[in-house]
Amino acid sequence: MDRKEILSKVDHTLLLQPSTWEEIKVICNDAMKYSTASVCIPPCFVKEAHKYMGNKMAVCTVIGFPNGNHTTACKEFETKDALANGASEIDMVINIGALRAKDYDYVLNEMKALKAICGNKVLKVIIETCLLTEEEKIKMCELVTASGADYIKTSTGFSTSGATFDDIELFAKHVGPNVKIKAAGGISSFDDAEKFISLGADRLGTSRLVKIMNADSTEISGY
Repeated sequence: MDRKEILSKVDHTLLLQPSTWEEIKVICNDAMKYSTASVCIPPCFVKEAHKYMGNKMAVCTVIGFPNGNHTTACKEFETKDALANGASEIDMVINIGALRAKDYDYVLNEMKALKAICGNKVLKVIIETCLLTEEEKIKMCELVTASGADYIKTSTGFSTSGATFDDIELFAKHVGPNVKIKAAGGISSFDDAEKFISLGADRLGTSRLVKIMNADSTEISGY
């Protein structure tokens, strides 16, 4: 798999708290340059990014981020606001405490509520695998499949670790045919990216692959 094909599966991401519009604009430019799948940015920048890029690049944003323990009503409002501002993809964080307490109806109903708002727009569900047992991961594969969401996603990148090969293999075994897989957090090389894809990942959340491309371009140009 060549780099262009891998980059087409990347949500080029910048979610750090101190991020400025000028920094977001840089990743928007890079995403358009390398034809990534989307830019994944904080909600406060969605409207400006959509206005800046128009239909040249999908805008993805995060909901209930990064802890997931916002109320459902709050997540619903965030989702409606993000879509109104031009987002076409939503990455939501589940209520991890509700899952651990086995309140599966709560977790399922929240995902269903956000998917109903998204309609034909993409909803990805972040389950924060590093905080879950294998049993909980498998249960989330079942719940995401039942919810109608489009993707199950490993990680926020803000907890103790990110995507692992084992988690992608586990997802691939247990999600339904209607659910795609996003690996996110700690993907630092094209070799790793290719392996994640070979194991079943359809999307990759990372900024490092574009940084590698930019570094290689600088080296070739002699600057």
